[in-house]
Amino acid sequence: MSPQVLIAGGGPTGVTLAIDLARRGVAVRIVDRADTFFHGSRGDGIQPRTLEVFDDLGVLDAVLAAGSNQAPMRAYLGGQFAGEQRMSELREPTPAVPYPNPWVLGQSETERILRDRLGQFGVVVELSTAVAGFTQDLDGVTVELRGPDGPATVRADYLVGADGGGSTVRKTLGIPFEGETDESLRILLGDVTADGLDHDYGYWFAEPDAMTAGIGMSPLPGGQLFQFFAPLADSVEPTREGLQQFLNRLSHRDDIVLGEPVWSTIWRPNIRLAQRFRVGRAFLAGDAAHVHPPTGGQGMNTGIQDAYNLGWKLAAALGGDPAALNSYEPERRAVAVRVLGIAAALLEKTVAGDEDAMRRGTETHQLDITYRTPQAAGALVAGDRAPDAPLRRPDGSTLRLFDLFRGPHSTLLTFGAPADTDAAPGVRSFSIAGPADPISDGSLIAADQHAFTAYAATAGTRILVRPDGYLAWRSDEPVTSPAAHPHPVA
Repeated sequence: MSPQVLIAGGGPTGVTLAIDLARRGVAVRIVDRADTFFHGSRGDGIQPRTLEVFDDLGVLDAVLAAGSNQAPMRAYLGGQFAGEQRMSELREPTPAVPYPNPWVLGQSETERILRDRLGQFGVVVELSTAVAGFTQDLDGVTVELRGPDGPATVRADYLVGADGGGSTVRKTLGIPFEGETDESLRILLGDVTADGLDHDYGYWFAEPDAMTAGIGMSPLPGGQLFQFFAPLADSVEPTREGLQQFLNRLSHRDDIVLGEPVWSTIWRPNIRLAQRFRVGRAFLAGDAAHVHPPTGGQGMNTGIQDAYNLGWKLAAALGGDPAALNSYEPERRAVAVRVLGIAAALLEKTVAGDEDAMRRGTETHQLDITYRTPQAAGALVAGDRAPDAPLRRPDGSTLRLFDLFRGPHSTLLTFGAPADTDAAPGVRSFSIAGPADPISDGSLIAADQHAFTAYAATAGTRILVRPDGYLAWRSDEPVTSPAAHPHPVA
């Protein structure tokens, strides 16, 4: 059977999109030019908003079980202990934000968990299979694939390029990839064992007068590996021996023994943004659309959320309503511009050796991403993230708003009034009652009024939550009739 959507790229962005499409019953095929799956830590920081995406996609428990909180970092200057701090202060969960802290998990482990979930839908990533070229018309895309069995032609309704910074899909579309690569700064990244270091901590070794020329060691969960990062100066060879000599010199110790790196790469500041995220029936997502510095842990997370934004819109288009697809490029490109700015600013601080260069605030958590229009005003309006809140059934059992949202549907919340029984197809409708409200059949009670507070809701407030957890619209007018408000999801 021909796929409805063909995805080029089997990394976290592509697999997230494939999961979201497969759970909606969309026929999806996903290919990757690589011969083997990536093995290494690379994007090892999972931001709180991405944890919410993983909650919806059914992989959160596995990600939490395999990963850990960020470890405290111990700094040594000139061989002397200079202090300990965390990159991000640990925050307690709140009713609105159940996952408030970044989570650490090597990227290859995150990808494995996502692939396992995709396999539950009967879909696998096809390795050694690359997009060689394609053409499109008003009805679909004809894609030339090059795989183990030779060339093949595939017809799909849509093509998504999640095929990395060197994206064949982007190049075939002729989309400029605007930005710059700084060849003057090279950083060696990789994964290595380090006998003599306590794996419960991260480390920064440097000289007091050359803070930016230090070496960092960050523990990875699930073993004894550290992710290391060091400037690749002329005096540092990209080998175990060169790294060992560099570490010995900066730590003023000879009892830390590095193993052979299990993965390494030389990174250069490469900050780029595609001029377009869509041409006709072909789309870009993840690194194919935007490439980030590693500072701030934004790249992989932004790509995953590209996929989460695009999945339900592709499904809607395949169901006969293509309007929502028009919002993909403006919504996600604006986010990429903002996130690239955050990561670039953190890189500048790091290069300059600023005292707070390693500190990370909530601006990196991506919980404040919004698609609201510039003229929109209010505490929570269309385009904003839909908060979580605790609920209680009439029988006393508990659940959360995120439980109502989980799945491929949109969710209509009616506060302090009966649920809308005339909701549009693909919309699940719920009544959220306050403690003093009469409880109708199917009503859910807002525990301690948290839902009313989080949504700035009063009796009669109606809010439609998109499948990707953002508000589609809200109305604070009293409900007069089921036809008083439309049910669009875009």
